[in-house]
Amino acid sequence: MPLPRRDALRIAGLAALGTSFSTHDAHGQAPAAPSPRGRLTQSVCQWCYAKIPLRDFFRQVAALGLTAVDLLTEEQWPMAREYGLTCSMGNIAAGSIRDGLNNPTHHPQLIAAITTGIPRAKAAGVPNVICFFGNRGAIADADGIRHSIACLNQVKGIAEDHGVTICVELLNSKVDHADYSGDRTAYGAEIVRAVGSPRVKLLYDIYHMQIMEGDVIRTIRTYQDVIGHYHTAGVPGRHEIDASQELHYPAIVRAIAATGFSGYLAHEFTPTRDPMTSLREAVSLCAI
Repeated sequence: MPLPRRDALRIAGLAALGTSFSTHDAHGQAPAAPSPRGRLTQSVCQWCYAKIPLRDFFRQVAALGLTAVDLLTEEQWPMAREYGLTCSMGNIAAGSIRDGLNNPTHHPQLIAAITTGIPRAKAAGVPNVICFFGNRGAIADADGIRHSIACLNQVKGIAEDHGVTICVELLNSKVDHADYSGDRTAYGAEIVRAVGSPRVKLLYDIYHMQIMEGDVIRTIRTYQDVIGHYHTAGVPGRHEIDASQELHYPAIVRAIAATGFSGYLAHEFTPTRDPMTSLREAVSLCAI
């Protein structure tokens, strides 16, 4: 659908500043740039820009006015700090998409990774760490829910003690992650509400949940109490969040902001055009 005029003007205005964002001073430092305005704090997932050398990527992200990068490993956290960036969602190797909370076989590894990773995240100023529900396999959903609750109950205390939030990601099982158990918001919400900790939340990926259930804005309003982090991407294709795809992100961002959300909205789309131009436009589009 066409962008509202004010959103189109915002993109055009920020694009006009693009050359200044990509230049550096005599010492190779990026020039200061104003933080993206808006009611939500935006971030970006580094893996979507893997072709850009990491230091160049951090430098350009900082020049856009962003303050955080998502899904960095512990080894990457110090480098991000060199550019004034924090890691908004830390990857502490707590399981995988396939091997997650729903299977008790994986609980020892998950508990060990979270127990050792959260104190290091706290020390590095990383506010969130990611984990996953895991593939179903032969595990019934009722059992997967019960096992997930049991595992999270064992680690919620260390998350609470250190003020770091464990975010469990919702993913689609229709297109990208066949057999993934946490493919519906209600499934994840049942687990998070049963655990009952302010430091255990869902990572609501807008792209994935649009594919699985749609009704994004009403879902956000209904489950706002269990959502601790958001990811963006366009549907279909997981590319730019512009008018070429079916989601209207300005309305979604306004709905998130209206819930009083104070965490991160992280862009996780794979660009089809010049990567930093696409990111710049997405940041402007969501600066509402």
